[in-house]
Parts: sequence; structure tokens; C-alpha cells
Amino acid sequence: MRPRDNYDEKDIAYAKRKVKAKKEFFKHLIAFSIVMPFLFFINLLTSPFHWWFLYPLLGWGMALAFHYVEVFGIPGFNILTKEWEEDELNKELRKIKTDRETERLELQPPSKLGEDDMELKELRKNYDESELV
Repeated sequence: MRPRDNYDEKDIAYAKRKVKAKKEFFKHLIAFSIVMPFLFFINLLTSPFHWWFLYPLLGWGMALAFHYVEVFGIPGFNILTKEWEEDELNKELRKIKTDRETERLELQPPSKLGEDDMELKELRKNYDESELV
């Protein structure tokens, strides 16, 4: 079963658009990371006392920052949104579930615990005593 089988077509299309947008951002970032050092070295060779490479650096850097915000959003600003609320609810439910499972194991008397439920299992010997020197 593929992970996509549990979702409808609308959700899959939305997820594909998000993945494509992230991919385009990373392509943009790679291009920026390659071109800017190149411009810096050209600037050093041609006019070392006038730092003209800063103009494309600032312009392209701002464009890259806007692209980041468009794709990923402003970091820390997803608090108190519906998605954040859903994530927090899921975290709390998982925490409650694990707490209950631990409680269940701790409250059972040792005689009712199965071997799988025991914390420490006896290690099985993967060797024969006669093989030891």
C-alpha cells in the first residue's frame, strides 16, 4: 500500500504543489550560493575599492528571503493557527496514550505480566560453553 492511498486527490495535488514550491526554493538558494561568490571574486579582480557586488547581493538576498517566506512562512508565526492547534492536540493525544500504556504496565502485578511486557529480558546465549577457551 502506498502512503497516498489514504488521501483524496485534492490533498495529493496540494501536497505536490507544496513539494514543488520547496524544490524551486532550494534551486533558487543553490543558484544564489553559486553566483554570489563568483560575483564577489569578479568584484575583487575588477574594482577592489568599490564593492558593487553588494547591490546584487542585497537585491537577490531580499528576493530569496521573500521566496522563503512565501514557501515556508515566517518562522515562529504559525503559533495560534489552526494547523498549530491540530499539531499540539495530536502531540498531547500521543503523550496521553504513551502515559496510559506505561501506567498499565506499572499497575499490573508481576505474575500477570507476559515475558514481552517485562522490562529486563534474560539474554539468550549465542554460543556454546564448550567453545570457550
